[in-house]
Amino acid sequence: MHGYEMIQEIAERSGGAWKPSPGSVYPTLQLLEDEGLIVSESEGGKKLFSLTDSGRGAAEEGPDAPWEEASRGVDFEALGEIRQAGFGLMEAFGQVWKTGTKEQREKALAVINETRKKLYLILADED
Repeated sequence: MHGYEMIQEIAERSGGAWKPSPGSVYPTLQLLEDEGLIVSESEGGKKLFSLTDSGRGAAEEGPDAPWEEASRGVDFEALGEIRQAGFGLMEAFGQVWKTGTKEQREKALAVINETRKKLYLILADED
């Protein structure tokens, strides 16, 4: 698999709960290659990675797949609702920022900052 394909596969297997960044995946792949657990070959200008026999053995001896741990106990319906609400909030904020007056942008920023504080107060069990 190519590195990008691995990122997509992990995100899919974890139900979207974990999507590693390229900044964490590619150095890890280089480390695994340095340790002889994977090998790479060029294919169309990209690196294609494969497990070595040593890598296959290490994978079989290792713990559960990390995407299983990342998705354990996740309420995917609620996660989808939260994401949709967050995207909607940022879309509305972006619209005010692009088209609003200076005063409207200041009000929008104050709402965002106040909302952030209120969310933290929820964790502190304060109203």
